[in-house]
Amino acid sequence: MAELPKIKVKTYLPTQPFPPNVERKPIRTERLVIRPFTEEDLDGIHVLRTQPEVMHFSAVGRIDASKNETRTSYLARYLPPNDIRNYHNVLCLASTGELIGAGGMPKVDLVFGWPEVGYMLKKEYWGQGYATEFLRAFVDHWWTLPRSEVEIEVVAESVNGSGEVPEMLSAMADDENSASKHVLEKAGFRKFTRWTEPDSREGVIGDVTLVGFVLESPGQKAKVSS
Repeated sequence: MAELPKIKVKTYLPTQPFPPNVERKPIRTERLVIRPFTEEDLDGIHVLRTQPEVMHFSAVGRIDASKNETRTSYLARYLPPNDIRNYHNVLCLASTGELIGAGGMPKVDLVFGWPEVGYMLKKEYWGQGYATEFLRAFVDHWWTLPRSEVEIEVVAESVNGSGEVPEMLSAMADDENSASKHVLEKAGFRKFTRWTEPDSREGVIGDVTLVGFVLESPGQKAKVSS
């Protein structure tokens, strides 16, 4: 991506390493159970990642070629021993237990410096409010995690002014993905940057325009380092 100017801030972020999957309690909403990944989720995740409509806006831009690719390139990132490096989850229907998506904080290579939220849902559950329901519940849970003071570099545009600034969660969306942008805005995220770069998706030639979002913590404050 284009190099976005960064500044150092002293802030509070969830203490890392994160608790392992076996110690994390599910997050429950009216319609969803948001829980850690298990080995048994392979079939459900493979169905999700072989829907072209779902994968179109992913980093690779194509479906997984095989169940083994789903296992090694995706699922393994969120199982022990890698679970303590992220805070990602599967999304299941509370009524039936069906796995309908994945969402949380999947990345360790943070684009904006702030922790970054991501999610994907099976196409048959689009447009029914599940993404918004997940995101609001996950964000509420995120702010309750134990925190430690850290100094990090964040994209300068994400910080308004100097002195004290709120701790942030970030997110990124393809500018053409109107539905995802709308979900983020409904959950309180605000746009703070927009840029164009070469499209990294396989088989796609040309540029892609991306939009960066941040959500301010209702509690902890950060300080811009001098």
